[in-house]
Amino acid sequence: MKKIRVSLLACVLSVTAVLAGCSGKQEAAGGQQSGTGSGGQQQTADAGKPVEIDFWYALGGRNGEVIEEMVKQFNDTHKDIVVKPSYQGSYYENHAKVLAAVSAGNQPDVTMVEIASVGAFADAKVLQDLGAYVNGEENKYIPGLMGNSYWNDKLYAVPFNRSTPLLYVNRDMLKAAGLNPDGPKTWEELRQYAKALTKKEGGKTKTYGFSTPIDIWFYEALVFESGGNILSEDGKSVALDNEAGKAPLEFWISLLKEGVMKAPPGEKYNAWDVAKQDFLNQQVAMIFTSTGDLHALKESAAFEVGAAFLPANKDYGVPTGGANLVMLAKSSDQEKKAAWEFIKWMTDTPQTIRWSLETGYMPVTKEAVESDEMKAAYQKEPNFQVAVKQLEYAQPRPMVPGYKELQEVIMTEIQRAVLNQATVGEAIAKVVEKGEKLLKK
Repeated sequence: MKKIRVSLLACVLSVTAVLAGCSGKQEAAGGQQSGTGSGGQQQTADAGKPVEIDFWYALGGRNGEVIEEMVKQFNDTHKDIVVKPSYQGSYYENHAKVLAAVSAGNQPDVTMVEIASVGAFADAKVLQDLGAYVNGEENKYIPGLMGNSYWNDKLYAVPFNRSTPLLYVNRDMLKAAGLNPDGPKTWEELRQYAKALTKKEGGKTKTYGFSTPIDIWFYEALVFESGGNILSEDGKSVALDNEAGKAPLEFWISLLKEGVMKAPPGEKYNAWDVAKQDFLNQQVAMIFTSTGDLHALKESAAFEVGAAFLPANKDYGVPTGGANLVMLAKSSDQEKKAAWEFIKWMTDTPQTIRWSLETGYMPVTKEAVESDEMKAAYQKEPNFQVAVKQLEYAQPRPMVPGYKELQEVIMTEIQRAVLNQATVGEAIAKVVEKGEKLLKK
């Protein structure tokens, strides 16, 4: 298996800016939080009294319910520790709240951090180096998922809800159109499938063949598939002013002009929700979204859902995504020991098997992938194995601190190009111009 690089979107605010200037927002941030962080206050627990730790997470819906159930199981089986879980909204919202809470001194002890943001959080001294706690435990995780766990050769995070982007297809629609129900394998096949699946009535499009949010994660994937990289090898410059950087935009724009692709409206995760709902309503036949949506889509769809690799250009290629679990640096020694027990348990083989089967996210330990339980599940439902197999072609998302803000620039510019507010060349030039400044900070 190839060694992987890493990502998804990080919060809008700069880590250093928030840490330096969020004192005026502390009261508001505290008012939004449904759990109270322990901060740096030392707990001198009475003999027999359990250590309490706060865990902030960033997944709603059924996935959030599974997290709550898992935390309850941990608490029931660890009488010396009480974990208090608290949903904080999306990755963006959770990141912002964590940073504000760190400045206020009431941060959680454990939280989820989107993988491309681990470097920024670690660089800002927000995270605890896990080196003193792991005792070789890091070797149990799938190597391809560990690329976003380290910063400056120190371990700061372990994989939890990890994913890759997948192509989802309505197999019933594909069969009815005489197409291979396993889906297209290349960009050109995706174009042909989208044309065949697009249906119009009275001059209006009733069903689109394909839809994808115009999102940094999917753009990264298509750049990788075109033989390119987002940044230079040293992470100090943007590497998109070339054929590989322009190819995804040119491809999407051509599909939009042909009327066979829908760019779902809405910003960030709102656009994802629109794409998924269009897919479930059978208004779109194929979409890009996360493997973490697999279980929910299968449960909700009134048709046969298929999952496949993202179609290849020069080759297959995807960034990994999702979030890792981290420990906060300002927690007390007692809280840190309890936090590590919780992190270790949540990501251990029995729990990651359950998590994968109930959500669609990838299992994160080598033992889990090779377990009889997962093998039986893959045989019964091959869709669940697609993301694991696609890891062979995965690459890490950029992780340098400046990429946190650069992602927002890329998102803005690729959307301008797709909306015909800028040419592809103009959009990429703006990314390069702003990126050079951000990466030098």
